[in-house]
Amino acid sequence: MLKKQRVEFILNKLSELYPAPPIPLSHKDTYTLLVAVLLSAQCTDERVNQVTPELFDQADNPKDMCDVPVETIYNIIRPCGLAPQKSKAISKLSHILIDEHQGKVPEDIEALERLPGVGHKTASVVMSQGFGQPAFPVDTHIHRLAQRWGLTNGKNVTQTEKDLKRLFPIKSWNALHLQIIYYGREYCSARGCDGRVCDICTTCYPNRKKPLKTKKA
Repeated sequence: MLKKQRVEFILNKLSELYPAPPIPLSHKDTYTLLVAVLLSAQCTDERVNQVTPELFDQADNPKDMCDVPVETIYNIIRPCGLAPQKSKAISKLSHILIDEHQGKVPEDIEALERLPGVGHKTASVVMSQGFGQPAFPVDTHIHRLAQRWGLTNGKNVTQTEKDLKRLFPIKSWNALHLQIIYYGREYCSARGCDGRVCDICTTCYPNRKKPLKTKKA
């Protein structure tokens, strides 16, 4: 199967399975989404969703978060891991939003990336899922699947993002990011599929004989 054919099959398959993929992180606006995505680094969405209700009871906007001691934030988010760094980042970015952005999350990816604790992937998620702007956030899971499906040479997440943006139409990016995540969890997980098990892998590469070793991001 040619790459163009793989792209078309993958797009159709994922759209069929997940026609309207929901955002897996619980939130009510761009600020709570930003905080939730920050917390999801090296942590499951399920765990984040268990922690954020208590955090957002304390403060669900940057102004109120500025009044919450870092130690309190730390104690609440500790189950998410990396709590020392994340608690400081949440406090600092909240102060920056008040001081420099009129208390609002900026609708600008470069401004988002300048916030403490916010990398390119987190900023891309907020742009796509918070503001509806075209973006293609790539995490290690999407990076792994893109390699299995022959969509990238797998050097790093930056290259994978460029390759996926080049292959798929821009109007599909925001949904496709989520569709790949859901498909990976359900059918093509790290342990559940080695490139020879799930429907997409076997359709794209029916003659693959050996497990595919993917390169880490």
